[in-house]
Amino acid sequence: MKSKIGVVTSGGDAPGMNAAIRAIVRRAVPKNLEVLGFKRGYAGLLNNEVMPLGLRTVGGIIHLGGTILRTERCPEFATEEGIEKASEILKNHRIEALLVIGGDGSFKGALELHRVSGIQVIGIPATIDNDVAGTDTTIGFDTAVNTAVQAIDRIRDTAMSHGRVFVIEVMGRKRGFLALEVGLTAGAEVILVPEIERDIDSICQTLIRSRKKEKEYSIVVVAEGFGDSAKIRDMINKRTGFETRLTILGHIQRGGSPTARSRLIASLFGSYAVDKVLESDESGVVGLQDEKIVFNDLEQVIKEEKPLNTELLRLAEELAI
Repeated sequence: MKSKIGVVTSGGDAPGMNAAIRAIVRRAVPKNLEVLGFKRGYAGLLNNEVMPLGLRTVGGIIHLGGTILRTERCPEFATEEGIEKASEILKNHRIEALLVIGGDGSFKGALELHRVSGIQVIGIPATIDNDVAGTDTTIGFDTAVNTAVQAIDRIRDTAMSHGRVFVIEVMGRKRGFLALEVGLTAGAEVILVPEIERDIDSICQTLIRSRKKEKEYSIVVVAEGFGDSAKIRDMINKRTGFETRLTILGHIQRGGSPTARSRLIASLFGSYAVDKVLESDESGVVGLQDEKIVFNDLEQVIKEEKPLNTELLRLAEELAI
């Protein structure tokens, strides 16, 4: 029977990370599991920055954005020396399992740590990009979508008042899950994602057709990884003659109180991860498929690319007539 586990939040912060920490602690402590948190992600692990986590430590954090453990990028952890050092620190603390709350990049480091140390590692997907394979959604994704949609709803008032085209950039350097769901639910005329090429001529033709149908304004949602949003704005303005503005939502999408959905997913994932620690030594990643909690192979999750649902893109285009 295991007696001590570690928790780390790694990579970009996502609303609901605190809810996951809370669920882990309140599931673990009554089952006689001591919980140690490592501050500032893998950087804090390498610096041996430990924070004991008890029932009262996690009181009043379920509604907070960010992470009480903080997070930070750590190039050193990508080296053999860094992995060896982290392994030694975990063993010195007698950590028998490490729960990693983060995304793909964090899980790659976790896999290497498991291979070197032999310590059980469980990934808990938390990223607003929603790009982790093996799960329909991730902690923080729903909150980021709602934050972006609320912002676009406000921008729409100005777009309508002035008869403008608004290009709105959302996060997503490599994947377009956020842009797709935001664009569909915000009623955008055009959605641009990194996975699908689209030239400026077709974009402009869509906007021109929309204007001919007596739509006096348009919304273009673009993932940051698609291309230079400022150039897209300038080309639309030049080729259509429509007054065009650019809004970059930026890090506002990461912050704020997590939605009920993000808190629910975090609570389910965190609780299940603790149960998995108690019942086996298997490493893996928690996920949600068809509203059921699943446990996926860690290496497979890292290797597999989660497919973008292009049917939603077609639906968005049909509904934007």
